[in-house]
Formats: sequence, structure tokens, C-alpha cells
Amino acid sequence: MTTEHPFAQYVRILGKGKNGSRSLTMDEAYRSMSMILANEITPEQLGAFLMLLRVKEETPEEVAGFVKAVRESINVPTDMPAIDLDWSSYAGKKRQLPWYMLATLLLAENGITTFIHGASGHTPGRLYTREIIHKFGLKNCTNMEEVKQSIVENNVAYMDIEYLSPQMYKIIELRPILGLRSPVHTVSRMLDPFNADYVIQGIFHPGYRPIHQEAALLLDMKHVAVVKGDGGEIERNPDMVCLVQSVHDGAMSEEEWPAIFSKRHMRDDNLNPDRLPGIWNGTISDEYGKAAITGTVAITLKLMGRANSMDDALSQAGIMWDSRTKNRFGTAA
Repeated sequence: MTTEHPFAQYVRILGKGKNGSRSLTMDEAYRSMSMILANEITPEQLGAFLMLLRVKEETPEEVAGFVKAVRESINVPTDMPAIDLDWSSYAGKKRQLPWYMLATLLLAENGITTFIHGASGHTPGRLYTREIIHKFGLKNCTNMEEVKQSIVENNVAYMDIEYLSPQMYKIIELRPILGLRSPVHTVSRMLDPFNADYVIQGIFHPGYRPIHQEAALLLDMKHVAVVKGDGGEIERNPDMVCLVQSVHDGAMSEEEWPAIFSKRHMRDDNLNPDRLPGIWNGTISDEYGKAAITGTVAITLKLMGRANSMDDALSQAGIMWDSRTKNRFGTAA
């Protein structure tokens, strides 16, 4: 090749040495991701691009530009029912059961339509949403018609990134090859493909919270809450203080939720997801699990303006849990 490849400029911007390199602008990020999604680059360029971003860490402008490009590549039906809440699930759980799953079901039972999107299997030893969704009468939606049907019938739908954005899925699946996560994990969490008014995101590394906040501002997202969730999922750890960093109508804010318990619980060494239906049905009790569920719901209610204070949100979440329709999901195995 005697003529420089069009994508080479973006690799050069990121990798031109200690003094010559810089971050991408939002427009450059948008154009580079558009080329990636259109398969207009080589594998060598993609690997170099992703790892250069990983070394320096992505900026809010880069994340916003990437998200804009991916959103444009997703074909959203015009007759899709309104989605109240966008819920991302990309980390998986390894220390505690995925209590967040019961939180989303509790929100759905109380009329909050929720779209869950995520990835699975990229890190061994973790439980992912895709692996447990069937235990609650839900399916892993593989197309938009199935998403629409699930929202209408259940107020909640799950779609894996494999079907939501196949190109993003391919990049996420490079993790075992590259040995590191790449910026697409941050980008995927922020996709909000149906432009929901409310978006909640879980991260593992606290330093990424402000990146999500500032990218949300650049993307004109209305209401966003970012939490350091258990394992990186959207799940409040009731044993610890939880900092919620938010965006509401163009303004950033933060709020510290105190720990629910004074003593920390032990790690759950028996991550048997068959227990989850039993917890919902009331045939199994779990102090930590109930607090994780209602605590996560409380943060969501506060994000959505359905509670005036943290105490009010927790009270409402507790009432919702106590009033849930039991025996919906069979019995625990």
C-alpha cells in the first residue's frame, strides 16, 4: 500500500509519542467509530487503536463521539413502545448473586418499562444476565420485534450486545485476545438506544463515574445516574456507602447514600442463580439480597423523581417488595 489508509490518521493522533499524541475530539471519535462499524479498517488498526485508547484512558469527548456513531448504526423501529429506563449490564457477578435482576423485575411490576442490554461470557467465572433471564419467563431477545413484544407483555426486555450491535460485540469479544478491556465497555453502557428519559449505569472503577457524567452532558442525555455497583453491575452494595453521581437536565450532581448495614456480610460462595426465584417467591430469605434489591430500586426511584428523599425512596422500595406478586417464577431448585 503506497497511499496512507484513511483510518491511519486516528491511530497517529493517539500514538504519536509522548509529546505529539493527544486525545480525539468528539467529531474525530465519531468519524473513527463510524469507520470501525462500517468495517472500513484492518484488524491491525483496530487492535492498535483500542490499546492506545486503553493506555491513555478514554475522555468524555471520545466516549460521546463513539456512542453517537454506534447509536446511528442501530435500527430502532418507529413503533417501539416508550422505554422509561435504560439499564446496562456488562460486568457480570462473582461475589454475590445478581440481585439487580430482581430489582429490574420489581420496577417492571410497578409499571416502569425497562430495556436491559449487556454482554456475557467475556470474563470467566461470572454470572451474566443472559444466563439467568430465562429463569423469570423472559428471553434473550435477538431482534427488535422480540424486544417490542417483551416490553408490551412484561414491561422489561433484555437484548445482548451480540444482537443490539454485532460490531460492538466483536470488539468486546477481543478481550481474551488483547488481555485488557477496551473503551467499548464504557461506550456500551451509555448506548441508550431507545433514548429513554432515565438511564442508570453501574461501573467498577470509581474514576469512570465523572467520564460517564460528562459524556452524558455532551450527548444531551436528560437524567443519568452512575453508581459503583457490586462487581460493576447496577446493584447497590448495602454494606457500603454508595456515591451516586448524576446528570439532570444539563447539570451534574452527586449524592452519598449511607450503608444499610453496620457490619459487612460474607462473600456468597454458592452463586446458585436457582435461588433467585425462591427469594422472589418468599420461600428463601436473604437479608443481604433483600437490601441489595430494595436499595437498588430506591436509587432508581430517586433518579426518576418518584421519591423526594433517600428515606422516601427506601420506604417506597420496601413497600414495593412487600407487595410484589409472589409465586410468579415457580420454585427454587
